[in-house]
Amino acid sequence: MHALFVPLWLTLKVALFATLIAAAIGIALGWWLARRPFPGRSFVDSLLMLPMVLPPTVIGYYLIVLIGRNGILGQYLDRWFGINLIFTWQGAVIAASVVSLPLVYKGARAAFEEVDGRFANAARTLGAGELEVFLRVSLPLAIRGIAAGVMLAFARAMGEFGATLMIAGNLPGKTQTLSIAVYEAVQAGNDSQALWLTLVISLVCIGVLVASGRLLQARH
Repeated sequence: MHALFVPLWLTLKVALFATLIAAAIGIALGWWLARRPFPGRSFVDSLLMLPMVLPPTVIGYYLIVLIGRNGILGQYLDRWFGINLIFTWQGAVIAASVVSLPLVYKGARAAFEEVDGRFANAARTLGAGELEVFLRVSLPLAIRGIAAGVMLAFARAMGEFGATLMIAGNLPGKTQTLSIAVYEAVQAGNDSQALWLTLVISLVCIGVLVASGRLLQARH
């Protein structure tokens, strides 16, 4: 039971924090790119969608280059604040947030693009600023599509493996998430443990997918 509970709790914690990060960034970017076209928008869109198509190990390598102890940002985090994200659950959060970001961003952008611009224009004529238009008009009207994207991102964060393994490693009780625990159980020949772990993560993800599907249906 302990072998199941610990990675489950860690996976839920990592997925929750990763989803919060991805949601904050993805919703803001989705709203920005949905508002109006600008030069280079297609390039920015492609860049944000890269984690969907790149191998997870490539994403993990990019993150090591960026936030590793000797990385572009990591060296300064270590030198100035004594922060090392490699082989920590916080590093797993960053890896999971990067791979789940496209799901939030794409869902948010599509939802914002479906909002009738006349409502926002009417709010502006009444003196509302852009932030107020976003919070009181655009966000409430797009919330179902955004929520569906966020739920999908949570499911994706729960199942993240490759980038998490490269950044956080496989430290039981510290960085070993459910997907990594399944891999280790299979490697060790512990089929029963691998089966239970697989069933748990599958049931959670199915529940999230069903809920997100109902949200998407409710939009139409």
